[in-house]
Amino acid sequence: VQLQASGGGLVQPGGSLRLSCAASGSIFSINSMAWYRQAEGRQRELVAFIGSGGGNTNYADSVKGRFTISRNNDRNTVYLQMNSLKPDDTAVYYCNVEVQQTRSAWTRLNVWGQGTQVTVSS
Repeated sequence: VQLQASGGGLVQPGGSLRLSCAASGSIFSINSMAWYRQAEGRQRELVAFIGSGGGNTNYADSVKGRFTISRNNDRNTVYLQMNSLKPDDTAVYYCNVEVQQTRSAWTRLNVWGQGTQVTVSS
């Protein structure tokens, strides 16, 4: 199973970006999907989480009201819409999914994407 993240880049403060992360490979179902970020010199932190049905979402306090996580189960893709970006949002963003490869729960995998750089600067 592989994750391909895209959508990062350089944006001015107050701008917007939309990250995408598509899962491919041997997938029966995808449970939770999430975005993490890691700024230089800091630990990786959870930014946003979405449950399997899409109705259960959670956000870090620092991004509430500015970021929106969503998913398209037909495309095995998770998105992160980031608005009102701040310099403190600068980091490498990683997607993370829990994949189940067959009907058996024993085939669950936790998979990380390769990361995409987001830089917020004027």
